[in-house]
Amino acid sequence: MSEKPVDSLSQSEAAEELKRLAAEIAEHDRRYHTEDAPTISDAEYDALALRNLAIEGRFPDLVREDSPSRRVGAPPAEGFAKVRHAVPMLSLAKAYTDQDVADFIERGRRFFDRDKDLGIAFTAEPKIDGLSASLRYENGIFVQGATRGDGAVGEDITANLKTIADIPKKLQGSGWPEVIEIRGEVYMTYAEFEALKRRSAAIGGQDYVNPRNTAAGSLRQKDPAVTASRNLKFFAYAWGYTTADPAPTQYDSVQKFKEWGFKVSPLMVRAKSIDELIAHYHRIEEQRSSLGYDIDGVVYKVDQLELQRRWGFVTGEPRWAVAHKFPAEQAMTTVEKIDIQVGRTGTLAPVARLAPVTVGGVVVENVTLHNEDYIKGFDSNGQPIRDGIDVRIGDTVVIQRAGDVIPQIVRVVIDKRPADAVPYEFPHICPVCGSPATREINEKTGKEDSRRRCTGELICAAQAVEGLRHFVSRGALDIEGLGAENIDLFFNAGLVKTAADIFTLKDRRPAVTKALAGRREEQARLREAASGRTRKNVRSVEERNYEGLDKLFAAIDARREPELDRFIFALGIRHIGETTAAVLARQFSTIEELIRVGKETAKAEDPHDVFPSINGIGDTVINALRDFFGNERNDDVLDALLAQVHPKPYVVEISAGSEVSGKTVVFTGTLEKMTRSEAKAMAERLGAKVAGSVSAKTDLVVAGPGAGSKLKAASDLGIEVIDEDTWLQRIGRGG
Repeated sequence: MSEKPVDSLSQSEAAEELKRLAAEIAEHDRRYHTEDAPTISDAEYDALALRNLAIEGRFPDLVREDSPSRRVGAPPAEGFAKVRHAVPMLSLAKAYTDQDVADFIERGRRFFDRDKDLGIAFTAEPKIDGLSASLRYENGIFVQGATRGDGAVGEDITANLKTIADIPKKLQGSGWPEVIEIRGEVYMTYAEFEALKRRSAAIGGQDYVNPRNTAAGSLRQKDPAVTASRNLKFFAYAWGYTTADPAPTQYDSVQKFKEWGFKVSPLMVRAKSIDELIAHYHRIEEQRSSLGYDIDGVVYKVDQLELQRRWGFVTGEPRWAVAHKFPAEQAMTTVEKIDIQVGRTGTLAPVARLAPVTVGGVVVENVTLHNEDYIKGFDSNGQPIRDGIDVRIGDTVVIQRAGDVIPQIVRVVIDKRPADAVPYEFPHICPVCGSPATREINEKTGKEDSRRRCTGELICAAQAVEGLRHFVSRGALDIEGLGAENIDLFFNAGLVKTAADIFTLKDRRPAVTKALAGRREEQARLREAASGRTRKNVRSVEERNYEGLDKLFAAIDARREPELDRFIFALGIRHIGETTAAVLARQFSTIEELIRVGKETAKAEDPHDVFPSINGIGDTVINALRDFFGNERNDDVLDALLAQVHPKPYVVEISAGSEVSGKTVVFTGTLEKMTRSEAKAMAERLGAKVAGSVSAKTDLVVAGPGAGSKLKAASDLGIEVIDEDTWLQRIGRGG
């Protein structure tokens, strides 16, 4: 009957066929997941699944409870809901040399210096080049899956993940926690990628660039059936929120995943020395081309979970893990010209335009040259790079993608340099506004800054436009429909000069309509000129109405109460990226408090007398905040913006039971049972804020031997003071 066309099946035959397919596919799933010994090819498996879907499509009343199509879940969605991760999905620090790995291990040795006889073990496993996903299981049942997103919030792609055969709908074996979020990598094999390219080429479809991007795009399909057709794979390697640890170590936890029905990397090992780790790195590197899927390095993690918790995290990254990247692939090409772009902070950024070349499966046409010193062959410290050879127009260069991502020039092929090539003269005048472009002097070192910046500030259109583009960008306020093209249009039309103007566009609807319709008219005229055809019955600009305007205004209104970290990042303060913005939001909770402290810091002779000690925030960021909040020209712009936008207070969600959650703690004196860095990491992990000085906002002072002025200040302010033993008891670490 399996050979009989679906259109020819009777209802009784269809019911019998669905029963057979359900049993057969379930058996193949068991052989694939449990025994790791499939007996049919992927294509044959897909044929069974597609036949099942076709029969169910013709006989919807016959869909069985145990049907394989239950993996698909809901009908195609219009979009993806957002999922806030209970435990953030953090990125990893990168290591590019053996010395970087040695430094990572040495940092661990120093952190646990008090434990002289402590044996620290590590795991090593391939770093899969795919898309990270988090799978939530409740009582062993897969209930929700999400992308990594920005680390804090991802996309709900449960229906699509259910189409992946490597992801069990129900955990196998026993011993799994009541709730656990299994994390891993969704990827596409080389074979499946090439097969997809062939299928697409046969029907004149799109040309896919690489397996990683294709896997990511496949996971974000609105129709799960499309995802199912891509035959994606999944490796489990970590976990997020859980009601109980899978095992005491990283290695044993991952082996538990295998028992529960997941595919895990067979190349994962446990090691105790840097020599063992590096040796395994090279073994994996040698096998890289034969694995059948993309990997871009090896990940090392501290094996003992208790030590992971003790070592803790820095902003956005765990201290106890590092990704040792493989050397980037290289290619040779020529520099056709050098352009200067002016960034939103006025930085003149040189970009080399290259003859297109493929590196690591990606076509590269542009590469940043960073600054004028870099072009001349020197780094920011004046040390030679590329053997001190400068980059000139016409040069033949070797490029690579650093970390397999960012293109860079590694050397100039001097033997191929044209006889008429001349050193590049970096402009001292802004190419946008004509203002002088200068290099600032670092007050501490007395050296020139490596970057040249336009001094035009508010009169420079490039800075204004780039600042507005940044404000509405995805990582900032993320206003749908207000991309770079519309920002440029509204700026040039005089409708948007500052961020506050964006939120009053609705009040100027006729002018906005005219600007949009005018652009459409110009585009139509260009098409008419190109085609030689004349349009008929053309309405005037005033009669036209831009159909997407209501949607744009609604998108703007939807961002009037943004998350605080997004708003801080959107302001475009120098040196304040997304991660630093999140740290500031967590510390100050409201924009009003950040502004107050920023202004007080700007007025203070010593900023450290006012600005609190925050892990991950150094003098560079503090000085940037001083410059921003100390510049009176920013006051009116910020006041106008806050009249339109009201950022939400930042709320830290801490698990119940932490007595120090939300409290400000100061450590003073000598700690005898832990290092100061370990104490600070422990407190922050429990939701406390660690300050460097005692103030009226301090809730608790932990004092050891030798405590001085801070102890007196706490006494004068009536703040609770406890010793180290009491602190450990309070956080559940006392014996």
